This record gives sequence, C-alpha cells and structure tokens, in this order.
Amino acid sequence: MERRAYLRTVVGASAVGLAGCLGGLAESGDYDVGMTSNAFDPAEITVAAGDTVVWRNTSSHAHSVTAYEDGIPDGADYFASGGFDDEPSARDGWTNATDGSLYQGDTYSHTFEVAGQYRYFCIPHERGGMIGTVVVE
Repeated sequence: MERRAYLRTVVGASAVGLAGCLGGLAESGDYDVGMTSNAFDPAEITVAAGDTVVWRNTSSHAHSVTAYEDGIPDGADYFASGGFDDEPSARDGWTNATDGSLYQGDTYSHTFEVAGQYRYFCIPHERGGMIGTVVVE
C-alpha cells in the first residue's frame, strides 16, 4: 500500500510538472521570452534600456536567438546564442556544427543598453517565421 501511495504521488507530481511543457509556457517567471516549436512567445517585448532579456527554450526542438545585423540600432552590441560577433558567423556556426543551439530548458540572455528596435530570429526556423523583436525604450 505504501508503494502505491508513493507511485501516485510521484506520477501525479510528474504530470503536473510536465503540464507546462505540453500545453505551452510555464508560469515560472524565470524567463521573458519562450520558444515554442516555431515561434517566440511573445514575438515582441518592450523593455527599458539596461534591462536583461532571458529567452528559454520551452519546446523539444533546438533553437537559436540570432540578431539580424541590419536589424539592431547603430552603436548596439550584436547578440546571438553561441556568443557570435556577427550574423554570418552565427549562420555558419549553426550550419557547420549547430553552434549556438539552445535545447529544451536552455536559456540565453542579453542586456540591452541602447534604445531602439532589435529584430532577431531562430536560424533553423527563420523560413517558418520564427522572428522576434525587442523594443528598448
């Protein structure tokens, strides 16, 4: 009887823990932008200059967070998961070795110092429309 009670508790807790993975974003508050199978959620976020945005891969697909070089304000630091210095390097890194990959549960963060609009994308899902925007006020 004790074993059955234990199993009910463990299985029940596991189902509750997985509910966020199966049904969308978790309500954890430990990230700002989630990554579903083919979208950033939310697709646009507004923050203040000096704020750090945290992305979390909330899906089972590998993703990247990669800035469009021509989609960031003048004087702003380029950003990409994998620590790349520019968009061509990020694209090459993904193509050659899936560098910059964020797997399920992985996070990436970037601090935005310069006001303006920052457009970014997921390299393997760009053609499917996985594009996001950070607006810094």
